[in-house]
Amino acid sequence: MTESKEVLYEVELTGAGMWSKVVGRGKTLRIEDLDGGANVGMLIYNADERQERYNMPDTLKGQQIFFLRNPYCLHSDMGRLLCSITEDRCGWHDTVCGFLDADQVKAKFGTRSFQDAGNHHYQNARDCFLTELGKWGLGERDLVPNLNWFSKVTPDDQGALKYIPGNSQAGDFIELRMEMNALIVLNTCAHPLNPDPEYRTHSVKLSVHRSAPPGPDDPCLQSSPENERAFRNTEDYHKLRF
Repeated sequence: MTESKEVLYEVELTGAGMWSKVVGRGKTLRIEDLDGGANVGMLIYNADERQERYNMPDTLKGQQIFFLRNPYCLHSDMGRLLCSITEDRCGWHDTVCGFLDADQVKAKFGTRSFQDAGNHHYQNARDCFLTELGKWGLGERDLVPNLNWFSKVTPDDQGALKYIPGNSQAGDFIELRMEMNALIVLNTCAHPLNPDPEYRTHSVKLSVHRSAPPGPDDPCLQSSPENERAFRNTEDYHKLRF
């Protein structure tokens, strides 16, 4: 089967944009940093059984990694694959730093309300996540460690984490092939360790196209024995369910 790059869906997020959709198995979500310097916080769930969701510890220990890039995969807490990173023009994406809440944004940037600034008010990732989760019957109990696409964080000799500015350039992108029907929840709020004293947001473009199913030599599945095992579990799940 040949993969089609025909765009099925496309949207641009500006400001501290938030977004949530179900992206079906056999499709790929492309996230593009339009200006450079973007951070895209993301949560991902099994769209059909939403108690199954991204598991950060299993994703990292199973692949013996600290950050994400192509050809790694995102594991669920049920031993299956949610999606695979099939293309990546950035090369380093944070997995461990979480997101900012309202108090942290206020302490770092001050306050700018919607009443004062309209769409230019200061937002925080936690509230953005909860706003989108609420549309799908989910809430606080469903907040799990998130991904921060395009952001690079490294440890120093003492183990303290340091944000690396300039990791993502304008036009960098990542492509996520869905291995099951996935509920994607994301926002473009600032990374929690970004040292920039100014409240800034960066535009990103989201697009979806169809994907060819992975073959036996697929780089994502071959990159780790745990990925192969999780993929077999995912295939068994779909054979029995549908």
